[in-house]
Amino acid sequence: MGHRLRRAAPFLLLAASVWLLYGGVIRRLVHDWTRDENYSHGFLIVPLALYFVWERRKRLAATPVAPNDLGLIIVMGSLAVMLAGVLGAELFLTRVSMIGLTAGSIVFLLGWGALRVLAFPVALLLLMIPIPALIFNQIAFPLQLLASQVGETALRSLNVPVLREGNVIVLANTSLEVAEACSGIRSLISLLTLGIVYGYFCDPRGGVRIAIALSTIPIAIASNGIRVAGTGIAAHYVGPEAAAGFFHTFSGWLMFIAAFLMLFVVVRLIVFLAPRRTVQETLPGAVTA
Repeated sequence: MGHRLRRAAPFLLLAASVWLLYGGVIRRLVHDWTRDENYSHGFLIVPLALYFVWERRKRLAATPVAPNDLGLIIVMGSLAVMLAGVLGAELFLTRVSMIGLTAGSIVFLLGWGALRVLAFPVALLLLMIPIPALIFNQIAFPLQLLASQVGETALRSLNVPVLREGNVIVLANTSLEVAEACSGIRSLISLLTLGIVYGYFCDPRGGVRIAIALSTIPIAIASNGIRVAGTGIAAHYVGPEAAAGFFHTFSGWLMFIAAFLMLFVVVRLIVFLAPRRTVQETLPGAVTA
């Protein structure tokens, strides 16, 4: 019992130190997950990361413990980033520094081999951190325009009279503004997270996993454009009230389900086009039929 306590002491001390330094940062991060629907998936990231750590427990136990002092340098650098974020009132830096602190602590306590084993769950934690507002706006506005263009093209193809002015779609009986919330960035972030996790379980090859993750970008854009077009069709044939309220909320959930189904089809297609190679091992001198 005493031996186990001595082994666990550094990790318990690290956990206490992290909470002392980052308690306020973590509480604010959880608050943002609660208030910002773009990052509500953040509640799933930590349990998923812990699951992936547990999944690697045998590999981690088989990895020789080789503490490295370079990990302490990474920890100090992460603390410097946190300090810069605090002084500059930049939440993104303080939150990212937690990931660096985690990686540096693993290297300092267990070694580079342990970090290689835990690289995926540590990197996965980046998905729980909201991107800076400056970058967010640079992504959201082009997506607004793109969703407007896709919606306009779809409506024209269905012979619905439409005029687009930037991100505003003008119909005969109403106007639809593709606002930031309707830009598709929410579904893009959530679908990208889903694609990374789904790809991990579907195929062990890194290239295939990257392809699956990247495929979520056009899928999210296409599904959101279809949603905008569907809203325009409903507003044209039913009335302006069909573009708001329950229908608008329900269409968002419906298109996310459709996007997931499209992702499933794309994954099947990728796996079909790039099947796994099976290596058949034979004994020296053996004759194969």
